[in-house]
Amino acid sequence: MRDRTERAQRIVAAARELAEAEGWDAVTTRKLAALIEYSQPVLYSHFPGGKDAIMAAAALEGFAELAAVLAEARRGGLAGVVRAYVGFADAKPALYDAMFTLASELPFARDETPEVMKANFAELLAVIEPVAGRQDAGPLTEVFWSTLHGLVTLDRGRRLSPAHRDERLALVVARFGARAD
Repeated sequence: MRDRTERAQRIVAAARELAEAEGWDAVTTRKLAALIEYSQPVLYSHFPGGKDAIMAAAALEGFAELAAVLAEARRGGLAGVVRAYVGFADAKPALYDAMFTLASELPFARDETPEVMKANFAELLAVIEPVAGRQDAGPLTEVFWSTLHGLVTLDRGRRLSPAHRDERLALVVARFGARAD
C-alpha cells in the first residue's frame, strides 16, 4: 500500500513540476510516464481519470499548501493574508491554475467539498469575520476571495497596470478591513 501511495505522489509531483515549467497543456500521461519511467497503464491504475485526475490531485495538494500559508499569514492580519494569497499565486502559477482556473470536477461550496478546500475558505473567513459587523461573513468572504482571485488573474494576464499593483492590494486591505456595521 505504501508503494502505491508513493507512486501516486511521485506522479503528482512530476506533473506539478512539468506544469510549472511548461504549463498544464504540456502535461500528458505519455510525457509523465516517460519522465518518471512508469508505463501509462501504471499511471491510469493510480489515476483512472488520466490527466484530469492527476491535476485534481495536484490541486488538492495545493489547497493544503495554501491553507498552511494563509494560516501562517493570519498573524499579519488582513494585509498578511492578502500578501500571502497573491504571493502563493505568483510563486506557483500552474498549481494556482489547477486549483482555481482550469476546469475541474472538484466541488466548491458544497457539503461534499473536500476538507482541505474548506480549510482554505476558513482561513479567509477568519480574517473577514472580525470586520464583517452585521453582514454575513460568508458572502463577504466570497467577495473578498473573488477580489483577490480577480486581481491575480488580471495581473497575470497583464490587464492591469504593474505600477499600481501595491496600491490595488492596499485598497483591498483598506476596503475589506474597514468594519462594516
